Amino acid sequence: MEFRFCSLSSGSSGNSLYIETDRMKVLVDGGLSGKRIEKLLSSIGACPKELSCILVTHEHIDHVRGVGVLSRRYDIPIYANEDTWMGMQNIIGEIREKNIKIIKTGEYFQLGDMDILPFSIFHDAADPVGYCINYKNIKASIITDTGWVNDNMKDIIKGSSLYFIEANHDVKMLKEGRYPWHLKKRILSTRGHLSNYDSGRVLSEILTGNGEIVLLAHLSEENNRPSLAYETVKECIEKQGISVNKELNLSLAHRNRSTTVYTL
Repeated sequence: MEFRFCSLSSGSSGNSLYIETDRMKVLVDGGLSGKRIEKLLSSIGACPKELSCILVTHEHIDHVRGVGVLSRRYDIPIYANEDTWMGMQNIIGEIREKNIKIIKTGEYFQLGDMDILPFSIFHDAADPVGYCINYKNIKASIITDTGWVNDNMKDIIKGSSLYFIEANHDVKMLKEGRYPWHLKKRILSTRGHLSNYDSGRVLSEILTGNGEIVLLAHLSEENNRPSLAYETVKECIEKQGISVNKELNLSLAHRNRSTTVYTL
């Protein structure tokens, strides 16, 4: 069995990822209604009642809206760090004690046939994390909802076969757009969201052109355009001498539908 990866939905209206290995079927975040997540899973041939668990990155509603519903409906364990559990308790509702799984940021844990590292990111949440997932010789890194990527984070995700990384906004579009200043300031801060350029710069420092898959995630509907995100990141990567779509696969996650299912 290969490693299968699919973004079901990515953006401020709701975020959810699906990962499947030989032994595990995992949801990372569930920021849409339970019914919508069920439909998205069905669209890629996955069944919600077969989910092994749900991993949570942080407690914001666009990442946890459907988590409690799915856990109660299908008796699914939920994995999150302690501060995230505290932050999302009132949002997700009552969860069976046996399905409350507390993990520690910065410490690997085993999930079936995967070794997973939840690592600290920079966002205005209680204890937000990205996930680095290792399966056999495959490594996948999930890093969204962060206003900054420091050297430690780069070291953690470096060498991945697949990067799911935020390219939230174009700085010029955001600054000239209609958002109120306090919201612009939040998004632009180190605890906000990565811009297209910042995402491209980070990727240009860690990619090798060895056939990696790069999925740009969490694009703003108001302050970005898919073509702009793609071209900005592509330009950053190609300045390092790596040919996009010859030496790696650069693509976009969608707001209202799933991506293709990537098989590694």
